[in-house]
Amino acid sequence: HPDLADRASSETDRALELRTRDRQRKLISKIDEALRRIEDGSYGYCEETGEPIGLARLDARPIATLSLEAQERHERRERVHRDD
Repeated sequence: HPDLADRASSETDRALELRTRDRQRKLISKIDEALRRIEDGSYGYCEETGEPIGLARLDARPIATLSLEAQERHERRERVHRDD
């Protein structure tokens, strides 16, 4: 039996690896969605308002589905509901 510290370290490493893989899987899914939006002509438009997403935002986050303003509103609503 490995000592407790070695076991804890191994479990921490494994949890980190699983989290990293989950993030990568989600990112690949978002990239696939962005490619579909490019194909259907809806890429670059806010899903909430239908307005164009700014080029600076798309440069920074090519998988963005919301304009900066819509994203900020979404995050404010999340914070309010999280505090409840």
